[in-house]
Amino acid sequence: MKPVLKTLAASLFLAGAMAAPGLVQARPVTLTTQLQSYGGNGAYLAFYVTDASGQYKKTLWVSGKKSKYYKHLRDWARGSGLRASEFDGVSGASVGSGKSLKVTVELADALIDAGYEIRVDSAVEDQRENPADVRAPLTKQGAGKPAPGRGYVKSFTYDM
Repeated sequence: MKPVLKTLAASLFLAGAMAAPGLVQARPVTLTTQLQSYGGNGAYLAFYVTDASGQYKKTLWVSGKKSKYYKHLRDWARGSGLRASEFDGVSGASVGSGKSLKVTVELADALIDAGYEIRVDSAVEDQRENPADVRAPLTKQGAGKPAPGRGYVKSFTYDM
C-alpha cells in the first residue's frame, strides 16, 4: 500500500474509532504528571494524542479552567482549533509549582502500539510556553515508565 493510502486508511480508522466509541474497545488510562518547582502561577497543561507524523488527533485532558489562556498551549491549540467540543468535559484546575496531577481518561485500544504519542504542552502566566513539553510513545511497553519533561513537567507516566 502506498504511504499516502496508509496514512488515509489510518486516519479513517482513527476517525471511525473516535466517532463510534460504543463499537470500539477502550480502556481507562491514568495520566500522572509531576511538575518542576518554579516560581509563579499554576501551570496550564494540555494532554493530547498525535499520530506517527505528529498530527493532532484527540484531546485527553486540559488543566486550567480559563480558556482564554489555552492559546498559550500552542501545539495543542493549533491542532484542536481551540474548539470547545475538543475540551468540554475534559478540563480541570491548573497545577501548582512542584505539585502533581493524576487523571484517568478513556483511550481506544486501537491507538496503543500503533505509532501514536501522548504529548503534553505546558504554559505558565507571564512565563514561557513549552509545546511538546513531554512526548511519550503510546505503547503497552511504555506504560508505567516515566518520561521526562523539558519545561515545567518534571516527569509524566501513563498506566493502563
